[in-house]
Amino acid sequence: MGRDNSIDVGVSGDSGRARRRGIRVHRSLTLMPPDVTLLRGIPVTTPARTIADLRLATLEGLPGAISPRELRKAIRQANVLALPIDESARDRTRGDLEQDFLLLCRRHRLPAPEVNVRVGPYLVDFLWRSRQLVVETDSYLHHGGREAFQGDRGRDLDLKRLGYEVLRLSERQIDEEAEAVAEILLGVVT
Repeated sequence: MGRDNSIDVGVSGDSGRARRRGIRVHRSLTLMPPDVTLLRGIPVTTPARTIADLRLATLEGLPGAISPRELRKAIRQANVLALPIDESARDRTRGDLEQDFLLLCRRHRLPAPEVNVRVGPYLVDFLWRSRQLVVETDSYLHHGGREAFQGDRGRDLDLKRLGYEVLRLSERQIDEEAEAVAEILLGVVT
């Protein structure tokens, strides 16, 4: 259900133009039978297709788009329910925050970074090799606390010794300060 209490409905093809109050129709030429399942006898998109559509709507700013935080919540809920949504292998990300950062890069037309690659002994989140820039996306859940803080600083120092600059971005910066993040990155990677 959309923020305006309308119901989002996806249909295959591009025909039909009648509008109905409270229903927002999304027409798709890519909606295929494997993308649809039945829930109480009603055809609905699979969890993987729903998440993919939400990501696209967020990327393109389409009607029905949700915030990156809401998208992460939907993904977490699907994971808790053990719904099949694993699309992360496609872009090599290891979580929704990394996917949100890639979304930020695409939205602001930044050159695509390498994702989860080795630099020396470390697996880094994002790398622009030609600019020797590493971007690490850090949620408090995984990077909070003294040990994580110290470990991250030691790793940054080692990467600096190898000739790389490291930019650490928080979940809040990716969600709420995307324009500033993109502006800084544009100045470095383009």
